[in-house]
Amino acid sequence: MTILVMRPEPAASALVTRLRALGRTAWSLPLIEFAPGDDLARLPQQLATLRKGDLVFLLSQQVIHYAQPALARHNAAWPAEVDYYAIGRSTALAFHTASGRHIDYPRAHETSEELIRLTALQRVSGKKALILRGDPGRELLADTLTARGAEVAFSQCYQCCQKHYDGAIEGRRWRNRNITTLVVTSGEMLQQLFSLFPAVDREEWLLGCRLIVVSERLATLASELGWQDIQVADGADNDALLRALR
Repeated sequence: MTILVMRPEPAASALVTRLRALGRTAWSLPLIEFAPGDDLARLPQQLATLRKGDLVFLLSQQVIHYAQPALARHNAAWPAEVDYYAIGRSTALAFHTASGRHIDYPRAHETSEELIRLTALQRVSGKKALILRGDPGRELLADTLTARGAEVAFSQCYQCCQKHYDGAIEGRRWRNRNITTLVVTSGEMLQQLFSLFPAVDREEWLLGCRLIVVSERLATLASELGWQDIQVADGADNDALLRALR
């Protein structure tokens, strides 16, 4: 098994290093990179308007990476009396490490579907909910909270930028390295991966690879695109991906 990891840096290189330490042949090809989001400057003001019992959602570790310095620049802090929720364990740990605040998260899978199943989020009528995220994507969380009576607002703390590659050159490179397993952690990256390579590379190599994804939703998308050998990891962090790759 020769593995190509598509997730962004620094997580991609960290996973490759761990795989190589286990004797696996692994490489990285990050498909996206991150930049500061458009709403960072007004984030302190958004947080300051929240009342006791209101809700803050952190949808990736990148939120903390960009939001924490933005708050520090304004001599602001994460409010103490609101309730914090993360998309998963890794994001929750990063937030708690940075802020010292308690934060809840789903224990099963790092998805919006699991997040909205948390008992505490079943009754949110009359509360404000601030969702900290990257580029606008799925609206399941926002739509569900709105339907349950919450007043939802957003803060774009970071944005995703596609990294550009020459598909023909990359196709030759990775076919020559006998890549047989691919790791992809978002639907946007999965679509980008499918579109990157010429049709001949997709048909003769790419769609024949084993594909590791992080949710049933991505598995369904991958199947629709033509992959057949698909495995869903039990989480989106490197620990979960490593378990799947073992």
